[in-house]
Amino acid sequence: MDSGRKRSLKSRLAWFFLVRLPLAFVIVTVLWVTSLKWVPVIATPLMVQRAIEYRGDEDFHTHYRWRSLGKISPEMAKAVIASEDNRFMDHDGFDRIEIKKAIEDHRKKGKKLRGASTISQQTAKNVFCIPSRSMTRKVFEAYFTVLIEKIWGKERILEVYLNVAEMGKGIYGAEAAAQQHFGHSAAELTRRESCLITACLPNPLERNAAKPSDYIRKRASDIAALEPKLSFPDWL
Repeated sequence: MDSGRKRSLKSRLAWFFLVRLPLAFVIVTVLWVTSLKWVPVIATPLMVQRAIEYRGDEDFHTHYRWRSLGKISPEMAKAVIASEDNRFMDHDGFDRIEIKKAIEDHRKKGKKLRGASTISQQTAKNVFCIPSRSMTRKVFEAYFTVLIEKIWGKERILEVYLNVAEMGKGIYGAEAAAQQHFGHSAAELTRRESCLITACLPNPLERNAAKPSDYIRKRASDIAALEPKLSFPDWL
């Protein structure tokens, strides 16, 4: 009798952890992602983390204001594609060409394994994942990347990215960056201003688009020079 109960308990636990729990996770996350196809993102885990990190800094303030893609200068969108993800419109969320290059450089040339994350992956990480460098976070990032590619599509992914990306200390999104760095709206961003903001994205806490170093100026010029060589979607 006891052995039968134990087997029954094990079966119920196995069913719960292997079937019901994963199924519930999928249902909840799909509904979550689907809702954000139309609803603006209120906040991200990174925003919360930064607010906690700088809670003792009286000069720290969170600047974030959602803007639809139509109210953000196309120059800003083109700049981030040119800088961050040249094949944004062609891949399914994962740039396998860049991933392969990164692995080959690491194996054959002994270079440090560099990141090859796409705008889709960065968006998934920013919106749905707790900031960390763990393998668990990378797995969730990949999962949510697949979901947003399937449910949102490229236009919505780019819109969300341009609103939630960290673009300075306490500055999130193109509208906040435009206001804080250049004193006007995201709709008025010029190509040069957009490229300066984008040049700071790899390290926005240390770089300042309003007070660019020589390196940032050159990087911005390189991004601007690359743009005419790329093709962009008609909706930009």
